[in-house]
Amino acid sequence: MMDKVIAVVLTYNRKELLQRCLEAIQAQTRPCDDIIVINNASTDGTLEMLNDGSFSDIKIYTLKENKGAAGGFNLGFRVAYDNGADHVWMMDDDVIPEPTALEALLEADALLEEKRTPRSYLVSMAYSEAGRLTNLPYLSEWHKNHWPQYLEHGLVAVGYSTFVSILVPRRILETYGLPIAEMFIWGEDAEFTLRITREAPGYLVGDSKVAHVRAGTGGISILPETNPARIAYYSHFIRNNIFLARKYKTRRRLGSVLCSNLMLVLKLLLRKEPGKARVVLKGMRQSLYFSPRAESVHADYDDSCIELTITAPHEGRSATPSHDNDDRKLVLVSHSSSS
Repeated sequence: MMDKVIAVVLTYNRKELLQRCLEAIQAQTRPCDDIIVINNASTDGTLEMLNDGSFSDIKIYTLKENKGAAGGFNLGFRVAYDNGADHVWMMDDDVIPEPTALEALLEADALLEEKRTPRSYLVSMAYSEAGRLTNLPYLSEWHKNHWPQYLEHGLVAVGYSTFVSILVPRRILETYGLPIAEMFIWGEDAEFTLRITREAPGYLVGDSKVAHVRAGTGGISILPETNPARIAYYSHFIRNNIFLARKYKTRRRLGSVLCSNLMLVLKLLLRKEPGKARVVLKGMRQSLYFSPRAESVHADYDDSCIELTITAPHEGRSATPSHDNDDRKLVLVSHSSSS
């Protein structure tokens, strides 16, 4: 019996990209057993697009307010687990998988299983629209000793990674829990993959390829930012970056991160951008008491702010779960379970 693979796509106000992403998922040579969309309070007609008849058998979990990428990924892994996933294939809406992307991930997993090689996740090779490699995972010092082991098979052992086409086994969620929703935006993927690779690396799969349509051309920086709403979000980036350094890096590395942020404040003041400097200082101040813990996949959660919509099934198939299919839109009763 084949493992159950559930694809999860997080989306926010990018319905055209979401449509391309879902079309690519539905065109996989190894079909997904379920597709879940986490709609992070989109206001651009995303839900209407999903229900216009173009897509069938898709479960859409709509948040009534934007919980950030971290909250969306947290919910995505949780509901995929609750829906019985053996593997969760997670991505953003700007990821366009090639037709064999999932098949290659599963073949790599089967090879590692045959070799009795522990692994925490598998991740695709991501390319920008211009064809440049992007979102490359990082090799930690420990994993550098192992990276050539399966090079002939196109597999490289890696440390932390992004959620750009990542395949996470059910057992990993059971052991290590979920992404930290409180991080809100930036760094939740790094924290999660750092946490789950403590005992076994992830693997970059060379034969699994995706296009990352909205991939950035450089690192995250407040310096060139002009959008006031995005500038305000940078306090999360500063706070989360310090939190990660404190939790996973050496004291020396933590000191380096703190010093670089202080230098950034000075640079912003010299550029006569005191508003941005205050945002950086706010993030540094918040990091002093920011110490969230990862939730168990079995933890109770508030589902009152989530609505589930299921698109109409293909002819001859019944939608799941087994509620009245004429009532497509409902408020979740509960997806909680006790540990």
